[in-house]
Amino acid sequence: MIDSREYSIDSNLIDNMKHIISVILLLSTLCMKGETGYDLWLRYPPVENSRLLKEYSSKNKNILVLGDSPTIRVASEELERGLEGMLGYKPETGRRIGKGTVVIGRHDLLPSGCRVDPEGLGEEGFLIRSMKIEGVTATVITALTDKGVLYGVFRYLRLLQTASPLADLDIRDTPGLNYRVLNHWDNLNGTVERGYAGYSIWNWERLPHYKEQRYSDYARANASIGINGLVLNNVNAEAKSLRHDWLVKASGLADVFRPYGIRIYLTAKFSAPKEIGGLPTADPRDERVRQWWKDKAREIYSIIPDFGGFLVKANSEGQPGPQDYGCSHAEGANMLGEALAPYGGIVFWRAFVYQNERHIDRVVTGYNEFKPLDGKFRENVFLQPKNGPIDFQPREPFHPLFGSMPDTPLAMEVQITQENLGHAGHLVYLATMYEEVLKSDTYAGGSGYTVGRILKDYARSHHGMSAIAGVPNVGTDLNWTGHLFGQANWYAFGRLAWNPDAGAEEIADDWIRMTFSNASGVTEPVKEMMMMSREAYVDYTMPVGLNHIMNFGSHNGPEPWHHDPSWTAYDYHKVTADSIGVDRTPKGTGATLQYHSEVGERFADLSTCPDELLLWFHRLPFTYRMRSGRTLWDEIVTRYYTGVEKVGEMQDMWSKVEGLIDDERYRHVKELLSFQKREAEWWRDACVQFFGSYSGLPLPEGLTPPPHPLEYYKRIPFPYDWNGYYD
Repeated sequence: MIDSREYSIDSNLIDNMKHIISVILLLSTLCMKGETGYDLWLRYPPVENSRLLKEYSSKNKNILVLGDSPTIRVASEELERGLEGMLGYKPETGRRIGKGTVVIGRHDLLPSGCRVDPEGLGEEGFLIRSMKIEGVTATVITALTDKGVLYGVFRYLRLLQTASPLADLDIRDTPGLNYRVLNHWDNLNGTVERGYAGYSIWNWERLPHYKEQRYSDYARANASIGINGLVLNNVNAEAKSLRHDWLVKASGLADVFRPYGIRIYLTAKFSAPKEIGGLPTADPRDERVRQWWKDKAREIYSIIPDFGGFLVKANSEGQPGPQDYGCSHAEGANMLGEALAPYGGIVFWRAFVYQNERHIDRVVTGYNEFKPLDGKFRENVFLQPKNGPIDFQPREPFHPLFGSMPDTPLAMEVQITQENLGHAGHLVYLATMYEEVLKSDTYAGGSGYTVGRILKDYARSHHGMSAIAGVPNVGTDLNWTGHLFGQANWYAFGRLAWNPDAGAEEIADDWIRMTFSNASGVTEPVKEMMMMSREAYVDYTMPVGLNHIMNFGSHNGPEPWHHDPSWTAYDYHKVTADSIGVDRTPKGTGATLQYHSEVGERFADLSTCPDELLLWFHRLPFTYRMRSGRTLWDEIVTRYYTGVEKVGEMQDMWSKVEGLIDDERYRHVKELLSFQKREAEWWRDACVQFFGSYSGLPLPEGLTPPPHPLEYYKRIPFPYDWNGYYD
């Protein structure tokens, strides 16, 4: 071994040589073995940038850890893991300050020379600052709580992962929303509703005694993006999840997630007092029922002291609820809020409620149901609408309840799983959708009152009650999300939950750098591909405001022709020989009247309604002249064909990274893009044939007609055994 003390060789040069060798070894290993994607965005490979290599190697020689809580130990281990992976050596961890020391710990434990102003950091904020301590330059990562320190450590590691400068750091950050929760739709039998990445990661059979390593890895990933809550079970709940034996099982998961600052929640079935409590009713006005929920809350907190609370789906799609007893949603939610209040628990009451009657526009029912209840919910109750007024469609206007319930805190629910966006077979970067909704101006208090601002403002006006929830896309697949790029949607949700003002492009850039490489030959084409992907999907499936024309059973693949007494796609497109779309203006169903006048009037006026939402709000003849100069029919068809072309462009962009990332992940994405192209063509051809069978109009000049008649596409079964139909 070379000893730098015996030779006149600069120690920094030796460090640099070690790093260069480690990078070469890593790249050769990746080329031979590839990567599975299991490590997500926490891979911590050696620093690639030679310019930054010297800067990094001159820092981070050791770590000073203050405190010894489980969370601080997790933070220290993460910092060691990250620095060792990226810098090529294991930093010393001790209780001394030297050159390049990284100091981590709560503010009250910092030495006098490290004191900083902690004002405004709150429970989860953190501060990262470069400063002189005892005459040497050090980096201080501190917070008022251990959880804040953990978040600061992950932010610091992100700086290294994305090749950001480490000199003169001065970062102070706090979350924009207080509750940042993932709503698992996991069933107790191991299946996942709308899950496309394998089975549930919860192994209920072995809990609480056997806690799989995957749980800790999941906790790390969520903490790294600021997720602080997990609902463990499906919104279509089973009452037995509240039985004592199942609560004990859940406590095993709570033990794993607690050091990472993550609380667990459970979906509560409203009829549980009847199903598992032996009562003849679940009426929220019945004192026996109220007492049952109070006793159940006391039991839960005796097993899980930091239990977060309940998520409830009531009187929706057949689920039981307070309306079964002539009570309002507020009365039902408040009963549960009353039971949880002594322990600091909260209730998320879903606003996904609609009248399933053909003569009533589903878009208007959620607003009509809940707007009259504004101000009638307890202070520990969230009302949780989806981002749009129908049901997680590829594009919807924002839900009109945002901006219409100033006296009730709303928690927006979005999907990370791609229920109506190609499942795990399509690359669709959803941060652009989240950003579109969060930055939509509600005009609730004048211009600038965006959905994101409203969500954040609840923290000040409603006792810290600000929240966002996402339905995750994780499962037992080795790469967690089925499609590697599904990880980007999980990552982006966390980033936007922390900061609703963040940009989708900035988030994509960070994710690419952490997941693949900092090299511009990788970041630029992949980012371009991600940023165009959602619009491509909308174009080849439901353009110009079309929605809810997917396959009735699977919610994937086209079925605009679906028609039966219980549900019909025709209610969502209303196509006839001369027209298409749904009139939701004041002359139609009146949905535009549910928004503030500035927004509603813009949607209702053809001259100002965005093309992207045109057929959502208007019923128009196929000959209507669009802003593009094309007729509506030509616009619809052109969008379908353009969407397929965009997938081809995405394939070309991905081909540029061949050889710049590992072969295994490259092939995985390449093959799925080929699959996506095929399904995009299926959507295009089926929908063009279907709507064309009504319009009777020719395709725009230069476009090749679909290769098969409409009846061919109607016969394609999905999701199984359709390859023989569509070759």
